[in-house]
Amino acid sequence: MKPRLVIATNNAHKLQEITAIVGDHFDILSLADIDCHDDIPETADTLEGNALLKARYVYERYGLDVFADDTGLEVAALDGRPGVHTARYAYPDRHDPEANVVRLLEELHEKNDRRAQFRTIIALIQQGEEHLFEGKVEGCIAIAPRGTGGFGYDPVFEPEGLGKTFAELGTDVKNRLSHRARAVQQLCRYLTASDAPATAE
Repeated sequence: MKPRLVIATNNAHKLQEITAIVGDHFDILSLADIDCHDDIPETADTLEGNALLKARYVYERYGLDVFADDTGLEVAALDGRPGVHTARYAYPDRHDPEANVVRLLEELHEKNDRRAQFRTIIALIQQGEEHLFEGKVEGCIAIAPRGTGGFGYDPVFEPEGLGKTFAELGTDVKNRLSHRARAVQQLCRYLTASDAPATAE
């Protein structure tokens, strides 16, 4: 039987992306699968803190091995913003991906430095032990959105050296080189290592 892990999200895009990266190695469950419909707080001031908050919330209440991620877009000309506020950059009380992109492009209007990086932190709690994994992709912010794939900031983020946005590269390519892919790959390497503790069935 495949080891079972809860991912602390109900974001359909994120679930699909992570499941595609993990492949057949693990049985991935969403929050809905374990009947968790709570709005888990993300009140920390770092990506690491938010990922741990979400993972601890699930582990303490359900007793299941779990991993949670937090991702931030860090833009050089904006002193690292939006950072931990990436998902709610336009409106602090709700997710609005299109509005987030509009605000980002407005703030970068006429700025020459468009360097940026996406960073994902994954917090794993397995049999009570906590582990952190990081994935990072450097690149820049495009002048205008391009491409129809992906979600969030994908239409305006160009990973370094490719000349295309994540939205133009397609899901398969993104799943190989994205910040989340790199963090999940580290997670998988840890979980499949011979000295890693067995996951809960």
